[in-house]
Amino acid sequence: MSPSAIRLTAGDWVCDLRPELGGAITSLSLAGRPVLRPTPEAATILETACFPLVPYANRIADARFAFQGRAASLPVLDQFAPHALHGDGWLNSWGVTAEGEDHVTMRLDWAGDVEGWPWSWSAQQAVRLSEAGLHIELTVTNTDRTAQPMGLGLHPYFMRADNARLRLAATGVWLTDEREIPHRLAMPEDLIDWSEGVALAEAPFVDHAYAGWTGPARLEGGGRTVLIDASSNAGWAQIYAPRGESFVCIEPVTHRPDAIHAPFDEATGLVVLEPGQSLTMSMTVAVEG
Repeated sequence: MSPSAIRLTAGDWVCDLRPELGGAITSLSLAGRPVLRPTPEAATILETACFPLVPYANRIADARFAFQGRAASLPVLDQFAPHALHGDGWLNSWGVTAEGEDHVTMRLDWAGDVEGWPWSWSAQQAVRLSEAGLHIELTVTNTDRTAQPMGLGLHPYFMRADNARLRLAATGVWLTDEREIPHRLAMPEDLIDWSEGVALAEAPFVDHAYAGWTGPARLEGGGRTVLIDASSNAGWAQIYAPRGESFVCIEPVTHRPDAIHAPFDEATGLVVLEPGQSLTMSMTVAVEG
């Protein structure tokens, strides 16, 4: 492990984290068997097992928007150009504010940046293991003097067996245009409906937000079932299921992608926090079998 890594244990569960690497979890296993994909030693953030999305999740089209008369121009990573992706939390080092055998709390303070997210905020990520599994609580607080739009998410990479099947109930799915920006809310079956279980080996490439997520997701295969659930305000699940990979991402998020550019009357999940107000979401991971 990295010298800065933290290891949590509870029963047969083991979770490794690297706060300096975007506040990321680098492994999660049960009885020696990976639940989240293991991270290589000299890894980048996109090779980790799970990382926080704050102060927004997924894409913001063209990395620009305006809010209450204030313009924002966000940094763009080359591989995701021309859009901004996943906020700032995953790209910065987090500090540790509390630590024990089965828990750790990390904090990141963002001062606002004229070349990035222009408002200041503070985020806290509390990770806890128990014999029941993993629990992550992510909170962001507006520390600015004015209101700002905010959202949260978590980006876990789950190991998938050769016979893996995903079950997830939702009321809709956001179809994307050629620029990977949502343009139409459709019925799940217009892309792929996971509600009765679909073999990932038979599924097409998916990188879409499912709206109206109505309960835990179930990732079955390899003689066990991984259960993923989230707080009620994480009503969207971003599914990233590339073909031929050993993982699938089931990302609980509090808003749909590019919510900042949505029509004013759409219930996107993005919230406006006044100074001092906070937004919290959580995710649990358990295993049956």
